[in-house]
Amino acid sequence: MNILQIKNQSYQEQQQLESVIANAIEIAKKKVDSVEVAINKSTGINVSTRLGETENIEFNSDGVLAITVYQDQKKGNASTNDLSPHAIEQSINMAIEIMKYTSADPYSGLGDRSQMAFECPDLDLFYPSSLNVDEAIKQAARAETAALGFAEITKSDGGHFNSSYGIHVYGNSEGMLQGYRASSHSLSCSVIGERGGLMERDYAYTSSRDINLLESPELVGEKAAKRTIANLGAQQIDTMQVPVIFSAEIATGLIGHLASAISGGAIYKKSSFLLDKIDQEILPNWLTIKELPHLLKEVGSAPFDSDGIRTFDKDIIASGVLQTYLLSSYSARKLSTKEKTFKSTGNAGGIHNWRLQSTNLMPTFAELVKMMDRGIIVTSLMGQGVNLVTGDYSRGASGFWVENGQIQYPVNEFTIAGNLAEMYQRIVAIGSDVEARTNIQCGSILIEQMSIAGK
Repeated sequence: MNILQIKNQSYQEQQQLESVIANAIEIAKKKVDSVEVAINKSTGINVSTRLGETENIEFNSDGVLAITVYQDQKKGNASTNDLSPHAIEQSINMAIEIMKYTSADPYSGLGDRSQMAFECPDLDLFYPSSLNVDEAIKQAARAETAALGFAEITKSDGGHFNSSYGIHVYGNSEGMLQGYRASSHSLSCSVIGERGGLMERDYAYTSSRDINLLESPELVGEKAAKRTIANLGAQQIDTMQVPVIFSAEIATGLIGHLASAISGGAIYKKSSFLLDKIDQEILPNWLTIKELPHLLKEVGSAPFDSDGIRTFDKDIIASGVLQTYLLSSYSARKLSTKEKTFKSTGNAGGIHNWRLQSTNLMPTFAELVKMMDRGIIVTSLMGQGVNLVTGDYSRGASGFWVENGQIQYPVNEFTIAGNLAEMYQRIVAIGSDVEARTNIQCGSILIEQMSIAGK
């Protein structure tokens, strides 16, 4: 099929899914106080190659209809991938049966009607591809071939190409019924290099909603090879305390821990080191974090969250000060008291396009390294040593040693440790080398000092 045919077919699919959900709601409304129904249907292809041979080809076209019913403050869930009227009614009955055995929860129920997304803006998220299997395989193979063209690259973990689109539809008994389509394309390559009998592995990837904006396979392969070769000859370092730069790819995860710590669930469970920190300075006063859900074409854009609540622009951090928690409808009700009422922030299911903004000049990566003068650049992390209750942070890492503002050699087998609350306060600068492929976009982050456990 050509792109126009794919667009027409997916539009018809969305219309059909909206009709299915509307019918499910009508059936359920006769049996319970309220109901919400959602489906995320994904269609796409995933291929991989290894050493010039096709290793894997996967097609997918699946979606599960999730039904949630509410009655007398009780809640029941059921799901089905059979969209026939009979199967849907069976699932509704199953959800009702499950509901009967649950405890009453005064905080459960649909979101606030005044916040629901009865209108759905077009965020320009849908760029399907007409690439066939042979062309997809060639994309993956070209990236791998380019990487293997470097002398010290001896083995390959493969080239991978993915192209898919999703149809997201949500409806509830308050009369909201909206949907949108979104595409995703990616190409990656992972290879192994060898020098002096020692091996290192690294990768590179490109991703976009629009396949025409992907980097070329040759560039992806070249980046994978160069990154791998740069890691060869890694040395071990002594235990010490030095400044640390989190490279842009890693820095997004560091900010992601902040998002987890201010999620409504973590707050009402009192399992966050950022509990009761609203209106307090948790980052340097030159740093602001905004959430911008309606940016066109971006990976984190969405017109509504998984509660059907419309998303909206907001400051998460303003001049270092925490402005809001990330709330679903449930967590907002759970946190509300007689003194203060919380409302959903449109973050049921996650965050949407975080952007870090600095009132200071944002240095290039090279300038950031010079600013650090002596310390470590972290380019890879291992392990799960993050405790969001206390903020304690300890991860295995690898990267590069810096002396006199210049990268000297790769280093590995060390651990970085600190406390997230202190680490956030000790951010010295954020680079202009913004990682643009993820939901959190920021540059490399320089932290004043961390503990390093080495040899």
